[in-house]
Amino acid sequence: MRAEGLRGKDLLDAGARFERSPGLFARMLAPGLHKVLDRIDAGLERGAIHGTLPDGTRRTLGGRAPGFTAEVHLKDWRALLRLATNGSIGLFQAWEAGEWDSPDPVPLFALFMANGDSLGNTGRSRGPFRLAARFAHWLNRNTPAGSVRNIHAHYDLGNDFYAQWLGETMSYSSALFADKGMTLDQAQRAKIAAVAQRLDLPTGADVLEIGCGWGSLSQHIAAEYGARVTGISLSDEQLGWCRAASPPARGSVEFRKQDYRDVQGLYDAIASVEMVEALGREYWPTFMDCIASNLKPGGRAGIQYISMKDSLFDAYARSADFIQAYIFPGGLLIRTSDFRALAAERGLRWVDQTDFGQDYAETLRLWRERFDRAAEAGKLPAGFDARFVRLWRYYLQYCEGGFRGGGIDVHQVTLVKER
Repeated sequence: MRAEGLRGKDLLDAGARFERSPGLFARMLAPGLHKVLDRIDAGLERGAIHGTLPDGTRRTLGGRAPGFTAEVHLKDWRALLRLATNGSIGLFQAWEAGEWDSPDPVPLFALFMANGDSLGNTGRSRGPFRLAARFAHWLNRNTPAGSVRNIHAHYDLGNDFYAQWLGETMSYSSALFADKGMTLDQAQRAKIAAVAQRLDLPTGADVLEIGCGWGSLSQHIAAEYGARVTGISLSDEQLGWCRAASPPARGSVEFRKQDYRDVQGLYDAIASVEMVEALGREYWPTFMDCIASNLKPGGRAGIQYISMKDSLFDAYARSADFIQAYIFPGGLLIRTSDFRALAAERGLRWVDQTDFGQDYAETLRLWRERFDRAAEAGKLPAGFDARFVRLWRYYLQYCEGGFRGGGIDVHQVTLVKER
């Protein structure tokens, strides 16, 4: 049983370290804040924002070429000051404070991502705000102890919470909509099958899953291929769910609480689905070392990961964003070119990359529909207050917009150990 009390507090408290006050004189700065609007207008090569300003006037930003169209009601000039100084973190804090609103924020987030190159640093933390955000993010780095703390803050929110909206497979990663008309559960099973197929498993193979989540992939590999699977995680809640599941009809599964850095063994294949984004850049080489040292010669690793567009990555990595502040402490999306180079240095051949970012946008939309239905029906577990519910809804919308805008993507790739 989980302890009673406010749930999600660790995430909200972690985000509070990134909060910065815009000051008391933002209204006096309103004429100057029009320059922020001018910079956004100049950076929008495609799409448009139709806005209502605090004085009731209307203004359109962009509109020079087709693209995403967003409607925004700017209620307080402080929202622009927060955006200009603290980037996406400030944008969320302004939304939470009621300083701006939109009937649908997803197109706004997609618009910013689609125009990321031309917008440049508009909408990113700057000056002392950027330094403060970087320091707060550094405090969340994924040392062995830090990883346990970060995983606990997000994934140990409770199985009863995630079960309300993830779907039958309890897969907290992008589904693969191989055919139009697939339900979320069908598309999640298609994703699981696609990862398993990459491993080219003989019957009775030894398989490691790094970051096993709620166990669906490990269970599938054991049942379909008669494999001996070891799944590792640092989440007590997830491991409790995994261990309570019925054993597979074929093969076997052992679930361990173990850091990937502590794995020592030789496996025919390794799988990992959207775990590497939790590492932080300094631990990418360590993860690739784990793959190379624990995979038998000729063995294959099936990896699913989320990337940031190469041209946007450096600016993204120099600061911290809303997701890192409030949702995934210590996280960082992957730059594919760097990740691929690390694999090559360790004799891991990168083959058969598949990109399906729009499937993630659809996954997030369906998750949000399920989450909203559960919240409206009062089915979310006790302990999640209204502030947390608003945060979670904003998070799902923010991520959906990022994928729809194309600046972030999701991939599956096979790594083959050649030596």
